[in-house]
Amino acid sequence: MTAVRLTARPATPADAQVMAEIYNEGIADRIATFETTPRSADHLSGWFNDHHPIVVVVDEPGQVVGYAATFPYADRCCYAGIAEFSVYVRRANRGQGVGAVAMNALIDAATVAGFWKLLSRVFVANKASLALLKSVGFREVGVHEKHGMLDGVWYDVMALERLLDTTLG
Repeated sequence: MTAVRLTARPATPADAQVMAEIYNEGIADRIATFETTPRSADHLSGWFNDHHPIVVVVDEPGQVVGYAATFPYADRCCYAGIAEFSVYVRRANRGQGVGAVAMNALIDAATVAGFWKLLSRVFVANKASLALLKSVGFREVGVHEKHGMLDGVWYDVMALERLLDTTLG
């Protein structure tokens, strides 16, 4: 099987529809988010601002197959350089390196945007996401027990973080 060439680029509001489709696969799969209600392009359009980078990964035919996005961590000014993030890959493209391309592009974009740390919380059972994040330099900080309930079941999450090279921003 020939590997498909993947490239990352900054996302635009025009990508919101396909990003919503990918996110909704993640919601349906119940492996990566506590969300249970499908999201619309209008909802995702609200993610776009001038400060928090969002990237999409495009395959060789030009289809968006994944994305990674940053979000505010907290509203106190001392946390202005920290962003939470999420990364989602179209179900049919998982295990093909899309997540790594998305995360490397997001790390670069967040660094240029002036962030000094990225963080996230990942379901402990989501071994693929944990392995991806370790492979791009994130470290496990610890487990938040019973962090959220999904479909009547408590889930633990692993907190992960990566410090960014502030000399590049």
